[in-house]
Amino acid sequence: MALEDAKNEIDAAFTRKGPSRGYAFENAFAGATSFLRRTYTKDLTGVDVAVTGVPFDQAVTHRTGTRFGPRAIREASTLQPYDPPHGWGTDPLVDLTVVDYGDLAFDYAKVADFPDRLTGHIRTILQAGAASVTLGGDHYITLPILKAYAERFGPMSVIHFDAHSDLWEDDDLSRIDHGTMMYKAVKTGLVDPKRSVQIGIRTFCEDYLGMNVIDARECHEIGVAKIVEKVKAIVGDQPVYLTFDIDALDPAFAPGTGTPVWGGLASWQAAAILRDLAGVNIVGGDVVEVSPPYDTTGATAIAGAHVAQEIICLLHWAKTRRG
Repeated sequence: MALEDAKNEIDAAFTRKGPSRGYAFENAFAGATSFLRRTYTKDLTGVDVAVTGVPFDQAVTHRTGTRFGPRAIREASTLQPYDPPHGWGTDPLVDLTVVDYGDLAFDYAKVADFPDRLTGHIRTILQAGAASVTLGGDHYITLPILKAYAERFGPMSVIHFDAHSDLWEDDDLSRIDHGTMMYKAVKTGLVDPKRSVQIGIRTFCEDYLGMNVIDARECHEIGVAKIVEKVKAIVGDQPVYLTFDIDALDPAFAPGTGTPVWGGLASWQAAAILRDLAGVNIVGGDVVEVSPPYDTTGATAIAGAHVAQEIICLLHWAKTRRG
């Protein structure tokens, strides 16, 4: 940390001059809390990655509050932008222009309008040549996001970390339901299930619709290296969208979620899996269902902030690979 810089640097989210690259050295407890102290901007010219918040909380299974997830994740991320991310050997905050694109604006009283607004929001980011990293919000948000990605890339390969498959049968496309969003994504052709994989599942599902599943018990038994080997074999060189429901982690590591389920991944397992996915053709991602009212320690938001940073690292690797 550059202590000399910390004496004078503040509110880098607004005061940074030039491209949104490099470290931030303002005091972690002060300043405007953009994600990783990146510049807040609606100008996507030359941007590689746009981080955006979607504070949407329509109906989680048990505990509401995920609308506060983006705010909590941004605050937690203030501990992270001083140095390169550990273990990567790369430096995305120096090599990429990463901005905080702010939050999606929507009328909370017109829920039916929300999906198209979110798809348009992500479509704007993609049309500008940037990748999106989205901070949620309940897990429904991934469905409108995938619609924008499928428009650009065709049916997506998805790496889906979760305690739940979100594949419960639901053929009413007008229903906005966090528990059936992946069912709809597969049924409407946004996702190629044969080239997709769900990691950490530990709840009942009658029909996985052809999705590959590495459930929580298998994760614990086979270890990180085998998990990553299986994932890479499944997704191949396809463009991949990564969605991470924070309840993929065991409640001991992430209690602040709407749908906690015991027996999940430890934070070190998730960190190691994400790190070793380097080389996969990641084109975007999200972290969802951080519900800070149910975690006064902030551990869940900290986990969410690290997941989002790891997605940026994966995007960096993929961009370097594509040249």
